[in-house]
This record gives sequence, structure tokens and C-alpha cells, in this order.
Amino acid sequence: MASMRDWLKGSEKPVGRVVVVHCKAGKGRSGSVACSYLVSEEGWKVSDALARFTERRMRSGFGAGISIPSQLRWVGYVDRWTKHQKLYVERQIEILEVHAWGLRDGVKIAIEGFIDEGKVIKTFHVFSKSERISMDDTQQLDTPLTDGTNDIPTPTSATASTPQLSTSSSPTSTATAIFRPHEPIILPTSDICIDLERRNKATYGWTMVTSVAHVWFNAFFEGRGPENHGDPTADGVFEISWEAMDGIKGSPRKGTKALDRVAVVWRAVPADQKPPVIITEPKEGEVVPEERAADWRLADKGGLRKDLGLRTESPTSRDVSRASSVKSGVNEGNGGESESEDGARGVKTHGPDGEDHVPHPKPTKGDDGAVGQTPLDGQGIGEVGHGKTPGVVQDMKDEGSESTKI
Repeated sequence: MASMRDWLKGSEKPVGRVVVVHCKAGKGRSGSVACSYLVSEEGWKVSDALARFTERRMRSGFGAGISIPSQLRWVGYVDRWTKHQKLYVERQIEILEVHAWGLRDGVKIAIEGFIDEGKVIKTFHVFSKSERISMDDTQQLDTPLTDGTNDIPTPTSATASTPQLSTSSSPTSTATAIFRPHEPIILPTSDICIDLERRNKATYGWTMVTSVAHVWFNAFFEGRGPENHGDPTADGVFEISWEAMDGIKGSPRKGTKALDRVAVVWRAVPADQKPPVIITEPKEGEVVPEERAADWRLADKGGLRKDLGLRTESPTSRDVSRASSVKSGVNEGNGGESESEDGARGVKTHGPDGEDHVPHPKPTKGDDGAVGQTPLDGQGIGEVGHGKTPGVVQDMKDEGSESTKI
């Protein structure tokens, strides 16, 4: 945010400068950054920023510009950060337990987080059958819920509520369970992802993936760090329903239901073991730390482009569920790229002066054999050149990315 602010509103009073924000579709991540800037540096309300981005970026009838729940949650985090002195405290977080209600058969639950300055998503732990405590088993219920030194933390955020553990299940539920790791799960930052995948055993070395969902949250904000002047709670519980989780590749599609709801019990690593890092926004004129660019080629190493359907088996963790762990056999050989499902078809572009983009025509052949030009999407085009005619924006794509002008 500070880099964008300095570029657009620096002391040298720049004129005509723009900030180009891009991602694969120019929608979800680009929109999150654009709206975060409007909220944090221009004083916009979150609702106004989201509406403005949708108006400028999306074609009519294609929904909101930012629609992924976790991205909307992060824009809300930015709003709270802005209203409370723009102070952030980074801490290492330990995952104590994961509680699941209405858990179906064959569900894999994994804990993920960021490494390498947020450029790489790493799977820190995949829960095994031996780490599962069934709440329907009276013998296992005698086991303490934590390590005995602390009670289960109570939630302190509106996005979380105290999980009421019950041995009874709804008609559609199959199990209520607690997953407790044998070894501590320590994440290097406060950003936490819970990843779910449901699989059914197939034949001839294949397994059928029927559910894929995940959710991201941040322990600093869920611990009410901004409201407590940079002193978030030491522990907490984040709870979310299946319907509120993120779907496949940015879409709401998640497949068959894997569980009813899930809660994550977490606590911060004590400061005497790992001191927290206090981060403030650089003031105008101060040096803004720059990070090296991420290597997008890491996508071809797999693991981040999950989808439903058949996959090849891998024997690395057969005790996770009744189906083996899997490694995607889809889209191999194309660099890990796949068609985005986050609404890219509804994204519109604009010209250099903000005018609506008039697309290049498709060549057509008439009854007389003459080659003509047909407008795209039912729009009139007039006389169109190659990016020179007013109203036509030159393509700003690189490797499938599409740029956004705020």
C-alpha cells in the first residue's frame, strides 16, 4: 500500500501516473489489492470500494468483482488495520486441534501456510487416522481436549464462535471428531489455511476426488489485534461452515459436502520462544521495503491446482483416510496452468483513458466470399485498427495475466 501511495501521491507531485495490478484473471487478487488501496489510502468504505471495482471491472450479469470469501475477509482485515493505526504484529502460530462436525468418510484435513515471504504455500501437516478422536466414542471422550496445561481458547472475533462439542449428530452427519497432532504444528506466520479434500477409493490405481474446499484466516485479526492496539489474544478458535468456505479455483463449486462445519484451535508461540515482529506502514518519504518477485513457475510443481475427478494414487499417507493420498495427474505437461473458474469470462477491460474496451472483430466470410468483420459480444465497433483506434485497448496480457487499471 505504501509503495502505491508514494508512486501516485509522492512529494514530487507526479501527474498522470497509474498503478498496474495484475493476477491470472485480473479479478480476485487484483481486486483485493485495488480495494485495499482505496480503503487504506483513500478512505473509502469497504462496501463502496467493492462496488466500484465490480462496476469498473465486471460485465453486467457476471456477479461481484471479488467473490471469494477469504479475499473478502482480507479486505475486511485491511479496513480494521486502517482504522487502528495501521499496526500489525507477526507471530508464529501453533495449531492445537481441529474440530469437525458432520464429518463424512474419506476426508483429508491439512494445515497450510506461507513460507518464503508469502510467495509459497506449504502444507505443514496432514492429519492421520491415529490423530483422530471420535466424539461418538465414550472411551476416547475421556481424553483431555488439550495438553492439560490450557483450556480450549474461547473465540474473540465475530467470525468465530465457541464450538459446542456434542455426541449427537444431525441426520446428514456421519461423525463428530477432534484431530489432535502427535507433534506440534508451528506455522511461521499468522496466516493459516485449512484445506479439505474428500476421496473415494476407485480401482486400478485411481482414486475419485469428490470434494475440495479451503479457508484462509489470520490469527492477528481473529485475535482482535487492531482493536487491542497491536496486542492480540494469545489464543483463539476460528470456526466456519462448509457453505462459507472457498471453492475450487476461486469458484463456489466444492463438490459433495465433506463436513458441516470445522473449527481450528490455535495459540501464539510464546514471545520468549519466538519474539513477535511489529510491522508499521512506512510514512511518506520513508524507505518502503521491497520484496523480490515471486516465481510463478512454481505452479508447475503441482499441489495448488486441485479439482474434482479421478487422480492417480500415491502411497505416501495411506492412513489419512480410506483412500490413499493423491498427486494430481491432471494438466501435467502444460506448466500447471488450467482454465480459471473465478469468473474470468465476466471481466471487462478499459482503454488508456478509462473508456470501455471495444474488442477486436472476428473475421467472417459472407455469401459472396468476401471477408468482413463481426463485432464481438454484440458490441458495435466502427472502424477498428490494431490498438490505435480510440476506444480500443491494446492487449496487456502476459502469460495469461490480465492487468487492471484502478
